Amino acid sequence: MFPVALTSRKADSQPSPQAPTPGLSSLFDIYRKVPKDLTQPTYTGAIISVCCCLFILFLFLSELTGFITTEVVNELYVDDPDKDSGGKIDVSLNISLPNLHCELVGLDIQDEMGRHEVGHIDNSMKVPLNNGAGCRFEGQFSINKVPGNFHVSTHSATAQPQNPDMTHVIHKLSFGDTLQVQNVHGAFNALGGADRLTSNPLASHDYILKIVPTVYEDKSGKQRYSYQYTVANKEYVAYSHTGRIIPAIWFRYDLSPITVKYTERRQPLYRFITTICAIIGGTFTVAGILDSCIFTASEAWKKIQLGKMH
Repeated sequence: MFPVALTSRKADSQPSPQAPTPGLSSLFDIYRKVPKDLTQPTYTGAIISVCCCLFILFLFLSELTGFITTEVVNELYVDDPDKDSGGKIDVSLNISLPNLHCELVGLDIQDEMGRHEVGHIDNSMKVPLNNGAGCRFEGQFSINKVPGNFHVSTHSATAQPQNPDMTHVIHKLSFGDTLQVQNVHGAFNALGGADRLTSNPLASHDYILKIVPTVYEDKSGKQRYSYQYTVANKEYVAYSHTGRIIPAIWFRYDLSPITVKYTERRQPLYRFITTICAIIGGTFTVAGILDSCIFTASEAWKKIQLGKMH
């Protein structure tokens, strides 16, 4: 029944409202409305409602943080990721020999494809240390994607010193592009900081490297190619066929067939919306069940108390 105003003449002059005729809305509306005078607010329901809203807000902010944060996932597969490199790997080496003159320091490269280069000088620089008594060697060069080695030695010197001192500090040894990504913690410069200043001055050092191709793909699809590596080392005294000690710092490498790929991903919008709907709907459903159970128990307890009074 709808009320009709009869308190003024002006109201009497207007046609009385009629009840709306049932139509498609009454047939398809699954969210039927309950008049407010048929509902009963309770303190328990208010507390549950506030807690429910706070819980939904907490989960919403957590999901929002996850949605706007870029996730980095990794996968492994067997393939050569950088097929456009021409079978080459760029190498960056920075090493200090504080007790060996720069004119004696040289870089030699050799591999199983027959490459044998003594005294590589392209894209390299020698910086004197300790008033010329030592040397820091910095170089960028390329190696073939086959097992081989490169070593720092006195082999390219015109005159071999009597007792070359190969104590050293490796500042950097990296392969491929430099990756500076916070979410990726790999062994891209595993030998960085290696200190052999207290070792035997006449000893040779063997660093056995297992190089692992690595691909990093950002959200735009751009890929960068780098290489991680594991390292094992040994120290020994090597004699030549003439009985002289000719120490060297060897980096013997081999490539792994396994490629590691890191991919930047962001949660899709539809998944974020679905999760938020599930949070809101699930929280209100559970809260409604909890409130109903508490209210039913409270009413039953009141009836029990009234029964004892009578």
